[in-house]
Amino acid sequence: FQPDFDVDHFVSDCRKRVQLEELREDLELYYKLLKTAMVELINKDYADFVNLSTNLVGMDKALNQLSVPLGQLREEVMSLKSCVSEGIQAVDDRMTKQEDIRRKKMCVLRLIHVIQSVEKIEKILHSQGTKELSSLEGNSPLLTGQVLERIATEFNQLQFHAVQSKGMPLLDKVRPRIAGITAMLQQSLEGLLLEGLQTSNVDIIRHCLRTYATIDKTRDAEALVGQVLVKPYIDEVVVEQYVQSHPNGLQAMYNKLLEFVPHHCRLLREVTGGSISSEKADIVPGYDFLVNSVWPEIVHGLEEKLPSLFNPGNPDVFHEKYTTSMDFVRKFERQCGSQASVKRLRSHPSYHSFNNKWNLPVYFQIRFREIAGALEEALSDTLEEAPAGSSYCLLATHMVWMSLLKCWSDQMFLPLLAHRLWKLSLQILARYSVFIGEVSVRPVSSENIKESKKSAPAGRKESSVSLHPSEDQGNGSFPENQPLPSISSTQLVYVAADLDKLQDQIPDILEMIKPKLEMIGFKNVSCIAGALEDSKTSLSNCVPTLNNRIIQDLSESSFTYLKSALEVPRLYRRTNKEVPTKASPYVDSALKPFYRLQNEYKATLKQPMIHQWLEGALSESTQK
Repeated sequence: FQPDFDVDHFVSDCRKRVQLEELREDLELYYKLLKTAMVELINKDYADFVNLSTNLVGMDKALNQLSVPLGQLREEVMSLKSCVSEGIQAVDDRMTKQEDIRRKKMCVLRLIHVIQSVEKIEKILHSQGTKELSSLEGNSPLLTGQVLERIATEFNQLQFHAVQSKGMPLLDKVRPRIAGITAMLQQSLEGLLLEGLQTSNVDIIRHCLRTYATIDKTRDAEALVGQVLVKPYIDEVVVEQYVQSHPNGLQAMYNKLLEFVPHHCRLLREVTGGSISSEKADIVPGYDFLVNSVWPEIVHGLEEKLPSLFNPGNPDVFHEKYTTSMDFVRKFERQCGSQASVKRLRSHPSYHSFNNKWNLPVYFQIRFREIAGALEEALSDTLEEAPAGSSYCLLATHMVWMSLLKCWSDQMFLPLLAHRLWKLSLQILARYSVFIGEVSVRPVSSENIKESKKSAPAGRKESSVSLHPSEDQGNGSFPENQPLPSISSTQLVYVAADLDKLQDQIPDILEMIKPKLEMIGFKNVSCIAGALEDSKTSLSNCVPTLNNRIIQDLSESSFTYLKSALEVPRLYRRTNKEVPTKASPYVDSALKPFYRLQNEYKATLKQPMIHQWLEGALSESTQK
């Protein structure tokens, strides 16, 4: 039965599916079924239903009899619970008191240990002082080292208990005595270490370093070595005047710095395991003097006493200094005793500080301006010829190739700038491709090939300057109200020859770059080859336009003379001249450009290229 049953809603919902008469008949039938089922249910349990009142007679008396013992049982349980709770509380109180007593006992024991350690150390010091006065045996460095090691062991325990007893009033009273012991121990260790270094006594150094390690002061020992042993040597070797006055002053200075480790750190490396000859039984671990003592002082000395070392103003000098310095760093790393030591060196803050001092972006910008400036000057309107001995015809292409060689030369390349130099190489090729596109649309001058070849470059330069007095050379943009500079036929041929040769030499660029990329661990050579292939494709796209211009120029040069064929009928009209036995003069003149191209540019152009131009020019001339 649903509590929210609604008759009206039920009837309206059923009317959508059946008629009201049919619904009424179904409900009456269902009512009869329910009535019959109810009667059967009553008849089934009728006897139990009638006897229900008889069975409950006297039940209230039985319940009343049970209530009394149940109440007594409840009181007993509550009483027992109260007793147990009191017992638990008493045990908790005793446990708390016992824990408090134990804690106080531990504090007292720690304070006792502190007092005992202080007294023991003072007793050792007093007995040592008495022995020094009574016997010369006490002056033995080995004995002094052993005594300091005993004191350090006891001092280590003293420090542990003192830290655990922090805040106790008694500790504050003992603290001056602890401070005195600390100062004495540190002073003795410093003096003993210096004595061992000065006398080259391995036993003293070993005892002293072991004592430093016992009291967890290894960094103090390394700092002491850096200040006392390394710094004076650095101040003596790193002298800016010496570096600037000698031809190889920087290299000589670095060689002297590298000599410091084998000459002055030999004993320290043997004791700490940084040397191959060190015996494992006598090694004192936990020290790395090369990383934590020598290298920081070297970097500090270079930064303070040789600031001009990192000046990128002169790129050639900067490159030499940088390569020499990085070679020094690699040699210093080889002096480290293990790969772990090298890793610690490379993660040291002074190592990063030294590398960050080299302003490589500024160096690259200076080099970029040098290369880009010289290249843009060569990509001028005059199209000057290449210098003698060059494999190219034009200065522009010669400078493009020389710029690419310079980017990857040993005098300019730096491993950390490989990505920038690679980008610059692609920019150079792209700039040359744009330059070829600009040249290919220039109008060809009316002079013939021979005359243009004899014309001086200076004359062409003057005409270019007069046409564009306010433009930068090689910018490739021309005002709309000024005509494009003209180009001679010879220059057009030279451009095509240089473009073809540069495309052939692009694979040489990859071979030139490979060793440099392997130096920095770059192995994806296929990516580099693909980029160069794209640059080559960009240059190849300029070839058809150049070929068409050259073919058109040859055709026009020849067709100018072929117009004389119209005069042949007039010469022989109404005359008794003999039949000609040789070609007319205009034929020789028309073929001169082809002969000149075939003969004068054999060494410059490939024969297939010449044949292609001749075939195209002759075909176009005959069609006209």
